[in-house]
Amino acid sequence: MGEGERFQLGTVGALTLSVVSSVSIVICNKALMSSLHFIFATTLTSWHLLVTFCSLHLALKMRFFEHKPFEQKAVVGFGILNGISIGLLNLSLGFNSVGFYQMTKLAIIPCTVLLETLFLGKKFSKRIQFSLSILLMGVGVATVTDLQLNALGSFLSLLAVITTCVAQIMTNTIQKKYKVSSTQLLYQSCPYQAATLLISGPFLDKLLTSQNVFAFKYTTQVTVFIVLSCLISISVNFSTFLVIGKTSPVTYQVLGHLKTCLVLAFGYTLLQDPFSWRNIMGILLAMVGMILYSYYCTLENQQKAIEAAALASQAREGESDPLINLEKGSSTVTDSVGHMSPVWSKDKD
Repeated sequence: MGEGERFQLGTVGALTLSVVSSVSIVICNKALMSSLHFIFATTLTSWHLLVTFCSLHLALKMRFFEHKPFEQKAVVGFGILNGISIGLLNLSLGFNSVGFYQMTKLAIIPCTVLLETLFLGKKFSKRIQFSLSILLMGVGVATVTDLQLNALGSFLSLLAVITTCVAQIMTNTIQKKYKVSSTQLLYQSCPYQAATLLISGPFLDKLLTSQNVFAFKYTTQVTVFIVLSCLISISVNFSTFLVIGKTSPVTYQVLGHLKTCLVLAFGYTLLQDPFSWRNIMGILLAMVGMILYSYYCTLENQQKAIEAAALASQAREGESDPLINLEKGSSTVTDSVGHMSPVWSKDKD
């Protein structure tokens, strides 16, 4: 199996793991928060990260991966920024309507495209832009209902979008710049993410729910669901870094909207949640956008691979053909010292 095939299989595996684990944790957390009334989302996320770090530390001790330290400032800044983005998203949900929060999540893709275009020089083809527009339109139709605006909620949503975009772009760039795997990056940044949310989580949850997480009555059933949620979160956090590292922040956001559609479809079919034809049409439209995005990305990746192979082949041919090398060398000498040509003529005579 070639390197390209292994990379494709790894990418498909990462995408599948991300979808399955994310949908599973949404279902688990929905039962935890709706049925068991444990509504402390930020504190729960901090526990997720803490359990993830402990499991990765155990895996490191068992030599499942190698520790690869790199620039400490980058790790600390990245970890704290990730924690802040999670807290801001929870605040955005708390101070806005559900519809406006969904609009906030939709804004992450165009914001990521804009930031990567302006600061990283990345180019997105017309076909990719078109497929993303179809996808966002479908998700908007399926999920956005009421749009109640307020100044504080809008400001928090803006901060949440910016910090989330920057954090996800950093996930991709750090892995490539420092040659670290998703596991190595997650292991080193997890303590700072967890610490940020462990400190701020109880205060944010108190602000949003008017309840104290430490005064909550932890029954056996609540504890079991919290433990289950934390265990699933290990896969969620790992697959998030894995997907962004193997693909791009935009692809990860596209995948996130697929998860949203799957959760909605699951609720409609199995949990008998209320739905309308608008929801169904939105999900179908989003799926069309997703398929187009995947198709166009595959075409462009294949085209890049063909161009890279052609350039490599030309380079190999140039190195293996001595006549070409001689011609190149002669032309270089002639071009660089053009006034030497009369000397060659004189020698011939």
